[in-house]
Amino acid sequence: MPQHPSAAACRRGFTLIELLVVISIIAILVALLLPAVQSAREAARRTQCRNNLKQVGLALHNYHEAYSCFPPSFCITAATRLSGNNGSWSIHGRILPYIDQANAYEMVRLDIAWDAQLATGVPTLRIPSYLCPSDPHDMVRTRSGNPYVYPQTYGFNFGTWQVFDPRTGAGGDGVFFVNSSIRPASIKDGMSNTLLAAEVKAFTSYLRNTSDPGPTPPGSPAFATGLTGQRKMGPAINDNTGHTEWCDGRVHHSGFTTTFTPNTIVPYVWNGDTYDIDFNSVQEGRSATQTTYAAITSRSWHQGIVHAALMDGSVRTVSENLNDRVWRALGTRSGGTREPLVTGDF
Repeated sequence: MPQHPSAAACRRGFTLIELLVVISIIAILVALLLPAVQSAREAARRTQCRNNLKQVGLALHNYHEAYSCFPPSFCITAATRLSGNNGSWSIHGRILPYIDQANAYEMVRLDIAWDAQLATGVPTLRIPSYLCPSDPHDMVRTRSGNPYVYPQTYGFNFGTWQVFDPRTGAGGDGVFFVNSSIRPASIKDGMSNTLLAAEVKAFTSYLRNTSDPGPTPPGSPAFATGLTGQRKMGPAINDNTGHTEWCDGRVHHSGFTTTFTPNTIVPYVWNGDTYDIDFNSVQEGRSATQTTYAAITSRSWHQGIVHAALMDGSVRTVSENLNDRVWRALGTRSGGTREPLVTGDF
């Protein structure tokens, strides 16, 4: 006669309470580990971002080695100044051979507007060295639903506020401007005290082609309130087109200025929404008489900082709490700085 199994022998698996306890423990472990994983990933992205800027800096110096000067932001002639096109190619386009993009460089002509060469496919190229891995908008910009051009997230130093005076051909106090040919001897503040490039955000909202704001840099980020002009902002990602054209040399696409310190919010209300904007008083080349002034802020998706390269090729981490006087001094090539401003990260 078979024996009845004992109660202990009948117990198999977990009770509901035990299962819930195990699930709770797993959830707690995941909650503890997830921030650590995210932190490690962001640390890796920061390292890659710094490396990208290092590559851009090396490319600039290789360009200098080849041409004995640093590249212009782009070139304008009397014939093209008011033609309405996008001018010749940006610094990003001119240094392509020095960042392993020689094949793309060979496909285009620098003396012809980049938007007249869309058929080459070069403007829609994703250039890894021009993109911060933390920027969530690593995507092609479209026009009428079709790929048009790719963004970039490292702007070159156009100085404090003035960018270009078409009447005299004078640029700003930075290193890069229209038709420039700056040499190291022109950087009197010293290569280690002068910015080369800094992070910017792709698909930035901006305001351009306004009334003349005058030569004095604005003292408040709210300076653009009430200004009218051409608004490149809106609810859709493609409505906000600042820094979306890596091949365009104008300041709102390929540069930054030190008008405001890193990550400063520059508010502008439009259609009931507040946008954090960049500002270009008039596109370089659009007017034969109106000076271009620009507040193009260095911004980053890294919390609390931006990465920046200096003209000596080094890369630094810049706090968003940096004093505005120091930031503006770093943006000038010959501002009269008499002592080093940079001692490691700042």
